[in-house]
Amino acid sequence: MSNISENTVNSCKERAKALVSKMTLEEKVSQMLHNAPAIERLGIKAYNWWNEGLHGVARAGTATVFPQAIGLAASFDTELLETVADAIATEGRAKFNAQQKYGDTDIYKGLTFWSPNVNIFRDPRWGRGHETYGEDPHLTARLGVSFIKGLQGGDENYMKSAACAKHYAVHSGPEHLRHSFDAAATKQDMAETYLPAFKACVTEGNVEAVMGAYNRTNGEPCCGSKTLLEDILRGEWSFDGHVVSDCWAIRDFHEYHRVTDNAVESAAMAVNNGCDLNCGIMFVHLVQAVRDGLVKEETIDTAVTRLFTTRMKLGMFDAPDKVPFNNIPYSVVDSEPMKDLNLKTSQETLVLLKNENNLLPLDKSKLKTVAVIGPNANNRRALVGNYEGTAARYVTILEGIQDYLAGSGARVLYSEGCHLYKDTMSSLSVKGDRLAEARAVCAEADVIVVCVGLDASLEGEEGDTGNEYGSGDKPHLNLPGLQEELLRIAHGTGKPVIALNLTGSAMALNFAEENIPAIVQCWYPGARGGEAAARLLFGEYSPSGKLPLTFYRTVEELPEFTDYSMANRTYRYMKNAALYPFGYGLTYSDYELSDVKACSGNITESGVTISARMKNTGKYELLETLQVYMRYESGTGHKPNHALKHFEKLRLAPGEARDVSIRLPYGAFALADENGNFQVNGGEYSVYVGCSAPDARSAGLTGKNPVRIGLKK
Repeated sequence: MSNISENTVNSCKERAKALVSKMTLEEKVSQMLHNAPAIERLGIKAYNWWNEGLHGVARAGTATVFPQAIGLAASFDTELLETVADAIATEGRAKFNAQQKYGDTDIYKGLTFWSPNVNIFRDPRWGRGHETYGEDPHLTARLGVSFIKGLQGGDENYMKSAACAKHYAVHSGPEHLRHSFDAAATKQDMAETYLPAFKACVTEGNVEAVMGAYNRTNGEPCCGSKTLLEDILRGEWSFDGHVVSDCWAIRDFHEYHRVTDNAVESAAMAVNNGCDLNCGIMFVHLVQAVRDGLVKEETIDTAVTRLFTTRMKLGMFDAPDKVPFNNIPYSVVDSEPMKDLNLKTSQETLVLLKNENNLLPLDKSKLKTVAVIGPNANNRRALVGNYEGTAARYVTILEGIQDYLAGSGARVLYSEGCHLYKDTMSSLSVKGDRLAEARAVCAEADVIVVCVGLDASLEGEEGDTGNEYGSGDKPHLNLPGLQEELLRIAHGTGKPVIALNLTGSAMALNFAEENIPAIVQCWYPGARGGEAAARLLFGEYSPSGKLPLTFYRTVEELPEFTDYSMANRTYRYMKNAALYPFGYGLTYSDYELSDVKACSGNITESGVTISARMKNTGKYELLETLQVYMRYESGTGHKPNHALKHFEKLRLAPGEARDVSIRLPYGAFALADENGNFQVNGGEYSVYVGCSAPDARSAGLTGKNPVRIGLKK
């Protein structure tokens, strides 16, 4: 796996096999738990496999807290994601080296990061959607592969850290049903939507580990699914790493899925179908399973050999001076280069949704008083999302604006305005107890910045959220509590208003779209998020983020949350016009696209090459995402909407032009049939080249249409 040579991999396998041959059955089974104990007689240190690195080294003290994964996806920047992941691996190694030095082998202290999450964000209600790269399989696949490459590194002899693609497969809510739910998906939807990102992570990213999901998929529990783990993962895709269960998922086999009768049978089912590592304790029952004849000891040997192969690749059994990453000092953690990268990353994630009459950027020389209101204006939790580390310093939106305007003579007034989701700030107060203060602050201001949204206490994983919003999923797409009332108060003043929405998912921002002149989707923008937002508001750079998911107008237009059919879901299959479409995002600059043409009017087995010329016609440096979509026009059968097939970032100085060559492989034109088999059908195809999706809503919002190229097969 990774970029390490085949000879090195084979050597690691042989060394692992030799080591495992010296273990007793009980010792081998002990190594299949996430908290693997030391085996002193064999020189094996204790190792805890469970570590998290979704957007920074998580849950183990100080680390750089990058924007949440959904924000990283909004960058549409594969190089950036690889750079961020490399930085996470660097800090992970630095922290690991220090922890090893002081004998700390606790949870969240290892080199096996259970990231990235490449599930498809198929429904905006799903609480864990902000851990993903959005709703599109191609975008998710490309970003996932880049993230894996960054985590695992490019050394020929050792992995920098081990990545893990999760949660395999089809998992995307509801959270409160995940331990018992059977996600039924057609072979067509599996092939076109749910599996492509995982396949890319395995076959292109060479990901070291894959984590199974809690749910069943088409009747089989994912962590014990012969179809998913044996037939597809190890069979079709030739996966050569290890499989880990989600945490305590194997217990669900008998307690909730009821596909086995007891813990021994559950452990046997998991390991017999290719699960090597148990996050949890169910695998302690494998000793009994072997004795009862339910599992062959050779099967245990295979699993443990895979696990020790990973540890060998990480250099855990080599002399310290042989492993180059052992020299990474703790001083790299939260260093100036890391802070600079974090700010740059945050700036690339913010999406400008609306900018009526070019209200933005603001001119600070013309401002005397700025009102900053809203529950997310000074909320650190709204910066970081979940699975987060601890930053040495956080910069909220309020602090970012205060810092930016320091010394300018402009005053910043602040009111929280309302609670994030409750009607009152104080339990003894009447409803709306901070609204009068918000009105007073707005009355004093030249311009009003309203910071609304959610945080990870409202949307997230079951058990991580603790309030009336339930298990982490959203009950609807509306802003909770009195937040829309704050927007109405600001709008009612007649003054310029900017709405900043800090969420990890799509919201129904209908009032804001109709009434607020400027709107920025900030996601959970990381520890430096407030600084990035302030710099955007005042024109220090031009926004470049694009939406990695659809913003709907209402949840009523969506199918049932428990329906895993892709019909009428996401931009590829939806029927209604979006509030804000996938791929959409405005800029302060402008561009001109010309000379767009294909090398041929026919689709051949070598694919199609498309050329184009983009020129920055604005006054700002342009960081723009060129997007290429395909749509099959012929026939009467399965015809999804347009689908993203290529994207790339272009950075152009004012007046600069660049020629671009894009190769679409033959497979980019393939659609899956009812049996999940991809084929390129005969007939007419459209390819669209531009900086947004080829739909009427995108054209209306941007004032531009992508260029269409007609092709035939």
